[in-house]
Amino acid sequence: MAVTEDILDLLESAEGPVSGEEMAEKLGISRNSVWKAVGKLKEAGYEIEAGTNRGYRLISSHNVLTPQGVRRLLSGPAKGCAIDVRDSVTSTNTVLKAIAEQGGAEGMILIAHQQTQGKGRLGRTFLSPKGTGLYISILLRPKFSAEESLCITTAAAVAVAEAIDEATGQHAMIKWVNDVYLRGRKVCGILTEASVDFENSGLNYAIVGIGVNIQEPLGGFAPEIRDVAGALYQGEVPSGMRTKLAAEIVNRFFGFYTDLTQRPFMKSYRERSLLTGLEVTFAQGESIQEGLVLGVDDEARLRVRLKSGEERLFSAGEVNIKKDFLEKLRQEEREA
Repeated sequence: MAVTEDILDLLESAEGPVSGEEMAEKLGISRNSVWKAVGKLKEAGYEIEAGTNRGYRLISSHNVLTPQGVRRLLSGPAKGCAIDVRDSVTSTNTVLKAIAEQGGAEGMILIAHQQTQGKGRLGRTFLSPKGTGLYISILLRPKFSAEESLCITTAAAVAVAEAIDEATGQHAMIKWVNDVYLRGRKVCGILTEASVDFENSGLNYAIVGIGVNIQEPLGGFAPEIRDVAGALYQGEVPSGMRTKLAAEIVNRFFGFYTDLTQRPFMKSYRERSLLTGLEVTFAQGESIQEGLVLGVDDEARLRVRLKSGEERLFSAGEVNIKKDFLEKLRQEEREA
């Protein structure tokens, strides 16, 4: 893997064709190793021109997503993460949970180009067509209590929102507790699943699944989600965006995770709250209530003033907002 990354570095930094002999000499490897590494890069989707007596030249890396590409952009606490990119899986969470059960180490990250059985909250499915989204799962082995671990999803939401800001130049919002919105539409869902250790009130492991809609699928979103779902880009996706976004999310998340119990992300989470100041319908089990969202507290609980005037804190539940608010928000975004 290191040889392939080194070859990619040389090709990306070169102003013209680079001979196999030159690369072999620089890296201290055989020309056959160069040839094999170039073949792996081509299989991964890199367009590389090869000519007799002219050497190799990188033509395009547009929209290519590879382990080495993501790894090269990792920094800080995320630097040691193990990256695995697969063409298609049932669900990145499902596959990584199986790896966790077999002793997989913290920091393992699985990225897929497609999910055939993408998972959302409350047993829902998450549409994950090939080539239109970024589907990531992260394996964690938290050293703190299960109660403290509830903030993992909150940290992930802020990491995604900040990464989207960086990628698009726009401002992403967070709909409590785990949905990220851009231009009044949901562009990301987050699902955290965990195995609880009842003996020490901690977790054996946690899996954070993140699905980001990069662009609309061919023919648009399915009718049942068309009114809510959106994508980061409505036209052509900038070159290398999936790789950059994946690395940015991972870097920001692990920056938060190393200090999770101090909640360094809560200020940003509150500022990005899509629900604050809105009248909402709140469902918790069989109970459905209406109220005004006052904000989010330091424990990432939703503060709601019910119709009765009572103020309550919710740590779980399903919130619905009025469609006319979303339409107003979308109109404001279009006019901005």
